Amino acid sequence: MLTQPRVPGPGEQLLEQLLAAAHAATPVELPAVVQQFADAYGLDRIDVFLVDLQQRYLVPLSEGPPALAVDTTVAGSAYRAHELRLEELSHGRITIWLPLIDGVERLGVIGATAPGIDGVLLRRCRTLASILAMVITSKRASSDTFARLTRAETMRLPAEMLRAFLPPRTIGNSAVISTAVLEPAYDIGGDAFDHSLTASTLHVAILDAMGHSLLSGLTTAVAMAGCRNARRAKVELPELVDNVQYALAQWLPEQFCTGILAQLDLAGGVLRWCNCGHPPPLLIRDHRVLDRVLERTPQPPLGTPAMLADARWEVHEEALQPGDRVLMYTDGVTELRTGGGAEYGLERFTDSIIRATAAGESAPEALRQLIHSILDRQDNQLRDDATLLLLEWLPPGSR
Repeated sequence: MLTQPRVPGPGEQLLEQLLAAAHAATPVELPAVVQQFADAYGLDRIDVFLVDLQQRYLVPLSEGPPALAVDTTVAGSAYRAHELRLEELSHGRITIWLPLIDGVERLGVIGATAPGIDGVLLRRCRTLASILAMVITSKRASSDTFARLTRAETMRLPAEMLRAFLPPRTIGNSAVISTAVLEPAYDIGGDAFDHSLTASTLHVAILDAMGHSLLSGLTTAVAMAGCRNARRAKVELPELVDNVQYALAQWLPEQFCTGILAQLDLAGGVLRWCNCGHPPPLLIRDHRVLDRVLERTPQPPLGTPAMLADARWEVHEEALQPGDRVLMYTDGVTELRTGGGAEYGLERFTDSIIRATAAGESAPEALRQLIHSILDRQDNQLRDDATLLLLEWLPPGSR
């Protein structure tokens, strides 16, 4: 029996039109498309803000509004907590702040200002935020607009090259999340991270090439390409490490890098990894860093001389508990110098981790706060690359 198709209501029709217009618009045209939505629903305005590269400020997509500090504003609170926030304004107006999230990646916020907001309008604003997150993500690779907007400084060439290879800052699903940061944001030389999800496995890598130059960046880029090439061929971890080793030996025989290449089984929580001359990962459980739980004897760095290239790569295993977090880092973090010239060291670093994770923040927010606490100790001036990657295993039913 045939039934008459349901005719979309005016609200649905407008959202359909918005979706089509947003996908067709260039980045500079997006604010005008969003304002059409605001006008149609009786809103004063809708402003779109993107987070800057260091996640300190929310920068407006259109001219007019000022940048907003992530740590001290209502809009920043919506970004930090991934939740709606209300802000009362003068003249009886309110602004609802909604996070822009693509999957689990935080992009920024939108602020919708009106005399009042009811449930229907709130749902439509949430839908708008979801549409904008997808549109912005789809256009980032083909336009320089977003990159220019979210940069506060000129980026050096090695950093520009490496960032072109990086995946999104945060990925995840219902069972796991992986998030990473790199500093100095505009001057990285040889550090990088990688992460990817399949139906059953989270793949992660953290790499630290010798030196701090364009050649260091090339070394890391080749290592990342070798890692991805093997991963997509579904090889086991030892063969994956071999692939990276051979790639470096073939293309950059005088260069090497340290790294950890790891896989997390999403169903059982078993973490498997190879440590190639890198600082060991740290296991965080119940807001505590468990001493030396993931420490193993490291093997030679990737790209080492031929006499070491025949080493058999050892795969380590550790069964995680639901809620466990694993933090990987480069030695640029622990080798920082304090104001008095002393080395920052693992103990101070561990204390910073505990403070950042004890407040119950999400993994991306805890990592943001952690890297900022480190940068603030250094007046935002690092002499070496500092990279952090944090993964959290939260299987369904454990929350």
